[in-house]
Amino acid sequence: MDLSDAQRLDWLRLIRTEGVGPRTFRQLINRFGGAAAALEALPGLTRQRGRPVTPPSPSAAEDEIAALDRLGGRFICSGDAAYPALLRATDAAPPLFALRGDTTILSRPAVSIVGSRNASAAGGAFTERLARDLGQAGMIVVSGLARGIDARAHRASLSTGTVAVMAGGQDRIYPASHDSLVAEILDAGGAVVAEMPMGWQARSQDFPRRNRIISGLSYGSVIVEAARRSGSLITARFALEQNREVFAVPGSPLDPRAEGTNDLIRQGATLVSEADHVLDVLGPIIEGGIVPEAAPARKRPDLADQPDFWEELDLDGGPASTGVGWLFEPEPAPLDERERILSLLGPGPVATDELARAAACAVRTVQTILLELELDGRIERHGSGMIALVTR
Repeated sequence: MDLSDAQRLDWLRLIRTEGVGPRTFRQLINRFGGAAAALEALPGLTRQRGRPVTPPSPSAAEDEIAALDRLGGRFICSGDAAYPALLRATDAAPPLFALRGDTTILSRPAVSIVGSRNASAAGGAFTERLARDLGQAGMIVVSGLARGIDARAHRASLSTGTVAVMAGGQDRIYPASHDSLVAEILDAGGAVVAEMPMGWQARSQDFPRRNRIISGLSYGSVIVEAARRSGSLITARFALEQNREVFAVPGSPLDPRAEGTNDLIRQGATLVSEADHVLDVLGPIIEGGIVPEAAPARKRPDLADQPDFWEELDLDGGPASTGVGWLFEPEPAPLDERERILSLLGPGPVATDELARAAACAVRTVQTILLELELDGRIERHGSGMIALVTR
């Protein structure tokens, strides 16, 4: 049964309290039997610990609910029937999140597709084909609304269903240029999910903690392009810890954007070169109605240590978490046409028309720039008009 409006307000106030993250929220609910009792006890409890905390006022929470309502959204709590069972099964699942769009889409089988923001044209083209084929097979595609691979995955699955997970608040789309993509997702019957408060501008540590929701909503995560230290690899790590499947698309050993995915394959991730490679693994799991356990069940790959994302309250006298976040690169400055085309090229051949589409340039402009790059010895031509970056 769904929470009442009064309970939802108490939950929102509790999770918006300084120092209360998902784990502390759960501890408080278990200790005091509900959010209302926890809110009443919290000021005194934290005063005893030497770190007095005052929850936000009911009016502040009501203002946030009203602001989300004006955007056409609503809060989904983990006690609601609409809360996705897969996400609920994960450790540190958000107690509530803001949702815009179709609530029922979160109950359908999903796979996440993530990868480099600085995606190659070939990687972007493969992402579109994979997302389209998975969508036509009945899978919802989940991604993080970032440039590059994420955006290509969302756009290719608009007609079949896609879910975007934001790092900031629902009214703080990042990057800002993707406000039109958000509108397309909502118009097409998809959904946009945000854990952070309304008005929240995403910080560096908010992006990787968003990734646990991306993997948590999905039966498996496909990593298309990822450097060795990449946010996409954080998604892969969370997927493993959540007992989800991890898939990786192989790439050229000469392309730094493939180093992380190639490492994942070497460490046991399922190699993907077509949608059936994903469906063959996930199909039996979905048909069996299996919800993965929250506890880890397999050896983790050799990725960097998991960061702790919340400066949570110390309820038991032990050390409080430090809220260490991963570094996240800011949005790059706009590239000129030549630089943009160079950034899309890699050791793998790609067609000129695909380059033009990925670079948002006229074909004639791309052909002119390619001729200049060829004269400079930067590219080489292959059969059927394919182009590749010279890496030797």
